[in-house]
Amino acid sequence: MNQEKFSCKKRRASFRYAFNGLKLLIKEEHNARIHAFVALCVLIAGWGFGISRNEWIAVILCIGMVIALELINSAIERMADFVSPEKRPEIKKIKDLSAGAVLTGAIAAATVGLIVFLPKILKWL
Repeated sequence: MNQEKFSCKKRRASFRYAFNGLKLLIKEEHNARIHAFVALCVLIAGWGFGISRNEWIAVILCIGMVIALELINSAIERMADFVSPEKRPEIKKIKDLSAGAVLTGAIAAATVGLIVFLPKILKWL
């Protein structure tokens, strides 16, 4: 690997690329918009119910995990489509596996959400 000198300019550029990736995700991926909407609802609910510091940590980690998995899934799907525009069973398996990762993360996040919010909702009712 070629070791380049540290450059603030290059670090700023890397952040621009990363934020552009987030912008592309929200703009072009329907499921990501659903995840973002649910995340916003959860953040509002967390504020409304006054969840604890540890609950905030769990909620924020879950939101970050799901969004990160959605980013990785989208990148894998785009790369697979680029490498093989025609339909192939191997590419379908790759896409299914990466989609399964997002689903697993979303189920885990929903479970954490139930653990955090269900007692508060039941108490509120």
